Amino acid sequence: MRSDLNAYFYRSLTRNIITNQGITTMNKLITAIAMTSILVLTQACSEVATISNAEVPKPIVKDHHGDHANTNKHGEASHDDKKTSVDKINIAKAKLTTPLNMLPNTTVPLLIDVQNLNGTAIEKFEVFQEKLMHLIVVSDDLQFFEHLHPSYQHNGRFKVSANFPQAGKYTLFSDYKPAQSPEQISVLKTQVGGEIPSATPINFDHTKTFGTAQINLTSSQDHIKAGEKVTLTFDLKDPITNQPLTDVQTYLGEKGHLVIIKKSTPLTASDYIHAHALADDSTGKVTFATKFPKSGEYKLWGQFNRNGKIVTADFGIHVRD
Repeated sequence: MRSDLNAYFYRSLTRNIITNQGITTMNKLITAIAMTSILVLTQACSEVATISNAEVPKPIVKDHHGDHANTNKHGEASHDDKKTSVDKINIAKAKLTTPLNMLPNTTVPLLIDVQNLNGTAIEKFEVFQEKLMHLIVVSDDLQFFEHLHPSYQHNGRFKVSANFPQAGKYTLFSDYKPAQSPEQISVLKTQVGGEIPSATPINFDHTKTFGTAQINLTSSQDHIKAGEKVTLTFDLKDPITNQPLTDVQTYLGEKGHLVIIKKSTPLTASDYIHAHALADDSTGKVTFATKFPKSGEYKLWGQFNRNGKIVTADFGIHVRD
């Protein structure tokens, strides 16, 4: 009888030990799986940063060619050449997704998702100036400029690669046209890590050499005033012969493009102007008509096509009240 009881207690104790060990092992396994899931999720979430466009949608002003143009900026017949601007209501917004912890001089992917004001992806876009989207990237100190053309993926998403040359804050002006809607501008923000360089003042020289092109900038006003229409002429010459360049070709459907940004903190949509070349057959000269909405310091980037190579010419301008 004692032998039978001892055997019984021995079997019960063994079952309890085995059971407890199984529970302990199972608990360890569950904990390990949970920690692995958290780690994977954390790594996935740390790869990108999504930033909505920084400004509340509001009316924006679109620049036209002015009195001397026969067509508007989209190449359509102008019904009123004297009408220099028209208000457009924003009907879209954009979100920028970038890798986290971006470093200077590193090529990175940028994703831009375009939605209506209710948050639904916009599916269809119209080509304007030969592209579905124009993306102007500037450093907030206005020392860096790039004009990119993101490719359309699907479901309102555009993708492009970019390289930021220095640490600091950057502003991206995304210009696009949803189908059967006005042209839109979304202002996006991002930042690149590292030591931010010292601020460099704007250069106000009006004659500069860019590679094999010497360019002189002149205006129709000796002193440009805010709110008044002005024409800006880029005179492109060979720096050696001083003769007008004869190989300037169309770029994105026009003789040249001009981006103007007011020096401001922070940069906003009201600081951005995208002007377009007037119809002009003068050899080596490209003229733009525009208005500067406020007084202050402005940076200009004119872009011209020389046999397939884009020349970007930057200048500074003072605008008075």
